[in-house]
Amino acid sequence: MARWAASLDMYRKVPVDLLEGTKRGSILSYGAILVMVTLFILETRAYFTTNWVSNLVLDDNDESRVMVNFNITMMDLRCDWAVVDTVSVLGTDQNVTAHVSKWNLDGVGIRKTYQGRNKNQKDIALFDKDVTETYEQLLEDGEQAVSLDYHTFKYALDDFEYLFVDFFASWCSHCLDLAPTWETLAEVMEETAAELVDGQIDEEDWDEITKEEYEHAKAAEKPVMIAKVDCVLHHALCQENLIMAYPTLRLYVDGEHVDDYRGHRTVIEMADWLVQKEGKHEKETETSDSAATIAAQAARRRMEIEGDEAKWLNEIKHKYRRGQNNRNDNWDESEHPGCRIKGSLMIDRVPGNFHIQARSNQHDLVPHMTNVSHIVHELSIGDPLTRRMITGGKVEIPEAVKDKFSPMDSNSYVTHEYHQAYHHYLKVVTTDIEGLKSYKGRQLKAYQIIYSSQRALYGYDKIPEAKFIYDLAPIAVNYKKEQRQWYDYLTSLMAIIGGTFTLVGMTESGINAALAKRRRR
Repeated sequence: MARWAASLDMYRKVPVDLLEGTKRGSILSYGAILVMVTLFILETRAYFTTNWVSNLVLDDNDESRVMVNFNITMMDLRCDWAVVDTVSVLGTDQNVTAHVSKWNLDGVGIRKTYQGRNKNQKDIALFDKDVTETYEQLLEDGEQAVSLDYHTFKYALDDFEYLFVDFFASWCSHCLDLAPTWETLAEVMEETAAELVDGQIDEEDWDEITKEEYEHAKAAEKPVMIAKVDCVLHHALCQENLIMAYPTLRLYVDGEHVDDYRGHRTVIEMADWLVQKEGKHEKETETSDSAATIAAQAARRRMEIEGDEAKWLNEIKHKYRRGQNNRNDNWDESEHPGCRIKGSLMIDRVPGNFHIQARSNQHDLVPHMTNVSHIVHELSIGDPLTRRMITGGKVEIPEAVKDKFSPMDSNSYVTHEYHQAYHHYLKVVTTDIEGLKSYKGRQLKAYQIIYSSQRALYGYDKIPEAKFIYDLAPIAVNYKKEQRQWYDYLTSLMAIIGGTFTLVGMTESGINAALAKRRRR
């Protein structure tokens, strides 16, 4: 045993006298040294470099809800009608419009007034409860609210300084409720005109005035012409005037659209609003003519009208309609105000969606005129501090995933056809990043979003909506930086030295054997 132990020698020496140096061996030695030095430098650099390592694990996030942060511009939807709802598979259906901020935008996207927070659509009186007569009873003495069609609407714009029009649909419940109030308002204007005309005519002149002249004078003296347009019968006219909801109560002054009435739909409230608009217009135009002079001039002008327009004026008390399917496709940016919607909402950690749509408690919206084209300025999930730390470079994160936390930012989704809207499908992946902590040391969760978008078609009676459908993945991703252990580094160095020495030695032995065999031949 002792002899065997003494004979164990793994590093036996060859006598120097038996060693022979060659030029070939010298070249290979220098090559071996160069290879070992190069590999040593590369291995040392790799040792001092940290690398991102990702792991897939089951999501153990114990948060029951998660925050969604959004900043979206609705390009052709008024803030008055823009609402935000959330729906989940748990049955949660909540309107969160009161918890978001809105800014009105003009037709070219310039931000206007701050609409404010907690702006639920205010409740207004949908009709005048003091009007006790039914619509049918009010029509027994004749219809005072003049029905217009495509041609007579243009005549009315030319013939009346103030024209107040109710654009309605026969199937609209709010329109049916408003009909008696609207007819009563027209009767008030008619009675006011009659009183003004009666006060201007002497008793001895009554016998000389014809009924036609009296009606013309009364029409000229009427403070505001009250009219209505049935958008079911005259679809092209309503579309040309960009009527998006029923009823739309629109005031025209000197043939130009001035404003839409959005207050309480009572006779007194609407009359006071008209007085305010007339006063503003007269102040701007510096009108100084007396009512009698204006009435006389208007009466004379109407008496000289001939042709189709005169025929319409003569039959203004009758239901005179002519259908026309003209359409104007010109886009007027001033007629398409938008709305910037910004806020956050808490959603359950279950599949669901949140959507932005047009809805009104006081109107029935026109489906084909509802455009929910939008721009996503920001859409992220999780604590807003997480986004600020990632975008601000306050936490290291793999470059490959930096854009996956808000991939929809600055994207536009425009629909060019009726009854269409974009739906966005979001797969949300919980992400843990080493070093992502709050200022108080709390570990923060990040959420990657994998999305796809497509246009959805809606039925002709359905209001389109911009929908964001989300689903949280059961798998989470962990990112952390790792550095090689010191013993791994030493092992690599020894492998470089031993491997290079062995490989070069084998190469030299092979060359030497080949040359020896050649010499023996």
